[in-house]
Amino acid sequence: MSSACFLVALIPLISILYYTVNEGYAALNLNFFTQITPPIGGSGGGILNALQGTLLMVGLASSFGIPLGVLAGSYLAEYPSSFSNGVRLLADALTGVPSIITGIFVYALIVITTHHFSAWSGGVALGSIMIPIVAVSTQEALRLVPPEIREGALALGISRSRTLLQVLLSTAKKGIVTGIVLALARVMGETAPLLLTALGNQFLLTNLNDQAASLTIVIYNFGTSGDPRAVHFAWGVALILLLLVLGLNIIVRMASRQKLQANQ
Repeated sequence: MSSACFLVALIPLISILYYTVNEGYAALNLNFFTQITPPIGGSGGGILNALQGTLLMVGLASSFGIPLGVLAGSYLAEYPSSFSNGVRLLADALTGVPSIITGIFVYALIVITTHHFSAWSGGVALGSIMIPIVAVSTQEALRLVPPEIREGALALGISRSRTLLQVLLSTAKKGIVTGIVLALARVMGETAPLLLTALGNQFLLTNLNDQAASLTIVIYNFGTSGDPRAVHFAWGVALILLLLVLGLNIIVRMASRQKLQANQ
């Protein structure tokens, strides 16, 4: 019965993968990766500027979203109190909040204040989405650590903070990394927050204060244009985004497995 349910659950996933590959592979060529995005309805062009913008904004988001998320999750797991319970409730709520609300918040906080759209405001929006996801997954991973490990470290005279940093986080790293990968996959596919913060750019990014292109914005603009060539181009971009997320998951899984085998 469980096997049948698993196979049924695979049907929509396989359908999406097949349709995306079938529609998008024909758009791929060398120019697709080395040229900037063409105007909607134009011929040729590529995704170099969109790929650059996506990687820069996700990297900026990760630079503060991952550390803050791990620290917040560690606090929630190791220092239980009424305050931490409230923070966990808030984190749970934020993980379910539509991303466009985060985009509106960052738009009001940064874009209106600075009077222009920018790559770094897009990174802040994506990082804000990452923080609660990483925090919740870190807390759950630390909860799964056997209490004997924590008690053994404390019995040896190791301080609580050093026990957390050097023992517990190391033990729970597989679950924490899984949460980080899920957060990265989530923000890589976000469109609404970037439309309100980064907006988009047809050229390569030279300054984080400038508007920035992203793969998701290109998919949105070209896919909804109604022009057959633009829609075909959007399917190619969607395939690249799908391969990026899939490749990220495979790399992290393989690295985690090799690390586990080396420790054994």
